[in-house]
Amino acid sequence: MAKLNESQIADYVRKTEMFSGDDDLTVTELSDGNINYVFRVKNRKGRSVIVKYADDRIRTSGNYLTIDRNRIETSALASEGKLAGNYVPEVYLYDRDNCLFIMEDLYDYENMRLALMQQKIFPSFASDITDFLVKTLILSTDDVTDPMEKKKQVGEFINPMLCRITERLVFSEPYDSSCPYNNYTPEITDFILQEVCNNDLLKLEVARLKNTFKNKAQSLLHGDLHTGSIFVRKDSTRVLDPEFAFYGPAGYDVGNVIANLIFAWVRNSYTAGNEEFGQWVLDTIVYVFDHFFAEGKRLLEKEATDPMARVKGYSDFLMKDMKTDSIGMTGTELIRRTIGDAQVKDLTTIEKPARLYAEKTCILLAEDMIINRAEYETGCQIIEQLQKIRSEQE
Repeated sequence: MAKLNESQIADYVRKTEMFSGDDDLTVTELSDGNINYVFRVKNRKGRSVIVKYADDRIRTSGNYLTIDRNRIETSALASEGKLAGNYVPEVYLYDRDNCLFIMEDLYDYENMRLALMQQKIFPSFASDITDFLVKTLILSTDDVTDPMEKKKQVGEFINPMLCRITERLVFSEPYDSSCPYNNYTPEITDFILQEVCNNDLLKLEVARLKNTFKNKAQSLLHGDLHTGSIFVRKDSTRVLDPEFAFYGPAGYDVGNVIANLIFAWVRNSYTAGNEEFGQWVLDTIVYVFDHFFAEGKRLLEKEATDPMARVKGYSDFLMKDMKTDSIGMTGTELIRRTIGDAQVKDLTTIEKPARLYAEKTCILLAEDMIINRAEYETGCQIIEQLQKIRSEQE
């Protein structure tokens, strides 16, 4: 299918009558990923919307990718909006035939990854993202949602091609030294081979986590909740791009958030560190991790509809299960973003030799979190282990 150009996008939006009587529209392409095309359409009065268009080919490789991800994304935004309120952009129109949707333009928000690389602090983020995680992940479980509705929703969010990408990029390729898509920093190749690719215990535990990812249809996941999919202001947080959404283990989303905050701290630690910013990131990690399970337990006990979910001790069991998954999934995100096919700018823009130590810190922390995931109970344990490993790299 042919890619829509700026003129065609303008004509399409004009026909929707979203900009009544105003034919002078400016279209700017904002795309920065490998999959979708994103445009800002703006009129003379300054009102703007975002148009997200799904082609059936990946731009970098030319490989086929289902356009059904467009439906998945808009459905996920609608579901997350119902579950968690004003943490996602509003979708104004979804057009299945033309493989696009139009949504709210978050023009006054910043991409969180880029903002964190500039050492910016966002006071409301910790409570915002925790509230989003608690409501979307706990309220979408079988313990709260009617079982018939839950099974229907699981079917609606079957997302095989995007899940296959995750299964490959997160749980398989980084552990295969022959995979041509991995990106090893040459100076630490031997270290990577020893700690990751030739580490049979680590690979066994990752295989177990992959099995969990594939088979635990627990909660409605965003599926790719890194800081590049979060837009922030000092007083507000919005979550975007849930095209990888499906029903999976709640710990996957929690782990992705924690891992990407760790990247922000590691970058700050190995560059011109800002002490206030670094402490804020550590405090945020502790808050998100600890409050997710405390608030998740409270919400479950309040909203559970399944009588067995109200049995004494069940909420503690479920939180422990989610906690163990969250720690393990933090580790897999750290490894895949450090040595896999989709690395993060937090690390790749650090100058050598500091980058080598930064990558080693992430890999060693990930190894411990994956293998010993059941031993982590609090957010403080995460940052204590992070700081310990960081100090050993000096």
